[in-house]
Amino acid sequence: MSALLLALLAVPLAGGLALLVVRPRRGAVAAGLVSASGTVALAVVSAVQRPTARLPLFDGIAAGFAVDELAAVMVVLVAVALLAVLAFAAGEPSLGTGRFVGLMLVFAGAMLGTVTATTLPALLAAWEVMGAVSWALIAHHVRDRAAARGATTAFLTTRTADLGLYLAAGAMLAGGASTLALDALPTVAGGWGDLAVAGIVVAALGKSAQLPFSFWLSGAMHGPSPVSALLHSATMVAAGAYLLLRTAPALAATGWATTLVAWVGAGTALMLGLVALAQDDLKQLLAASTSAQIGFMVLAAGVGAVPGGVLQTVAHAATKSLLFLVAGAWLVRIGTRRLDGLRGAARRHPVLGAAFTVGALALAGVPPTGLWVSKDAVLAGALTGGPALYLVGLAAGLVSAGYAAKALWFVWRPTPPATEDAAVGRAGSRVQGGVAVALALSAAAAGLLALGPQVLRPDPPPTGPELLVSGAVAVVGVLVTWRVAGRLPAPALLRSWLWLERVAVAIVVRPTLRLAAALARVDDALHHHVVLGAGRAGMRAAETVDRRVERGLDRGVDDLAAGARALGRAARRPQTGQLHQYYAQAAVGFGVLAALTVLLIGVS
Repeated sequence: MSALLLALLAVPLAGGLALLVVRPRRGAVAAGLVSASGTVALAVVSAVQRPTARLPLFDGIAAGFAVDELAAVMVVLVAVALLAVLAFAAGEPSLGTGRFVGLMLVFAGAMLGTVTATTLPALLAAWEVMGAVSWALIAHHVRDRAAARGATTAFLTTRTADLGLYLAAGAMLAGGASTLALDALPTVAGGWGDLAVAGIVVAALGKSAQLPFSFWLSGAMHGPSPVSALLHSATMVAAGAYLLLRTAPALAATGWATTLVAWVGAGTALMLGLVALAQDDLKQLLAASTSAQIGFMVLAAGVGAVPGGVLQTVAHAATKSLLFLVAGAWLVRIGTRRLDGLRGAARRHPVLGAAFTVGALALAGVPPTGLWVSKDAVLAGALTGGPALYLVGLAAGLVSAGYAAKALWFVWRPTPPATEDAAVGRAGSRVQGGVAVALALSAAAAGLLALGPQVLRPDPPPTGPELLVSGAVAVVGVLVTWRVAGRLPAPALLRSWLWLERVAVAIVVRPTLRLAAALARVDDALHHHVVLGAGRAGMRAAETVDRRVERGLDRGVDDLAAGARALGRAARRPQTGQLHQYYAQAAVGFGVLAALTVLLIGVS
């Protein structure tokens, strides 16, 4: 295995596991930052040198890893996001534990394994670790029942969708793709190829919180804000979209998957944008916007605009990590996530407020920020698939301007009287301010990456009129929302995330629990009436055999032994040791034989 690639994966994983085992009382954050910095350096070198590795697992099946052109972007993105989030979290003393920092490092290591995996066994291993650690991170505050419930919902929902990867692996083997390489998906024969792609699509949509799986993201917001920032920026929630971008040739080979994926992405971008617009909780608004923004990445995979999808991933990572981290900082200082309670937050914390403003404008797609360019790169690809997809995507862009402007309107309103902020250390405030400014600059300038590597250059590129139209739509959306932000309707359907969790409970959870209860009753009945009944019958049969057979056999054996002993005693009596008695016994014996002979002759 390449030493460079091994180090890239091992540094965060080993550092995280060491912190989880040792649990140091002090220095966990410093150790985490050192490990994250090393990961960034290794990611940059890997992006240049493009190492590959292959570990044999079974006959003809291996775990493959590689940093190709697409993975090169993601490994740098994941490593930088990890460093930024850990640096920002250093300002929150409650998160400076070995458990928290260790879990963050292990999570990032699993994500690095996910983006560099070239075969399904390697992908499955990293994918499973990422899902398990995300549960522990969301439920970090173990006494918070809402966080525990949200973590369980997230884990069970994504875990159910993850079964698609196992389905894909089985279908590939059945279809003749013995290597299980991701680039072999288009070559899988017949209907097995369709089944394999279907499994990939289900797993990806579940992990990226796309319709109909998007509801799990709402409960995940009860976790710490740095966790939300990492999950929503470049790691777990982006992993599904990344998988679809990587397997875009396989989607195209089916003839149906591209249309399905494109419309799911466009529908999620629009519907979850409306959900975000109806929220009165800042983290819920940002969570719904994550599903909506990742919908553009999924749309890009469906229409084959892979460079546009990758550019959207990068721009969204910078923007969303910034917004979640600032929201978390305000939660610590002000003590609320509700938009009404955050009035004036940007005024009271001008550095964070300015950075948040840049991030919100980027989220809205206002020119010349990064998401303006990346959304247009995706929409240019959508236009090649037909005007309907383009119009839905443009409408989703208008809605994104609305929910971004709504968040800005509340945090810039005048500060309510008689409110005091919680004390935060100066060093922590400076670090958080510096990280926020750096992320704001990245969110604003991310669009320039469209002029960089081939993997980030839109194909087809958006035209001038398309850029003008989308930019105008974003500006109009911001201005209109700014005027009516305090009076926007919030239907219950949208506030509750389209009631998708209720639907899932009604259609899947309750029937499954009823089936489980019925099977338990059957099992109990079978256990009591069949298993225990058979046991009792066996015991009765054994007792009967013991009384009527075993005891008779015992007596017969005892009688036989007694007779043998009696014969033995009788046989010893002639053994006197005196010769004349032996002669006499012989004479008697010969006499008896002679008598028998005479008798037999007479009879004959």
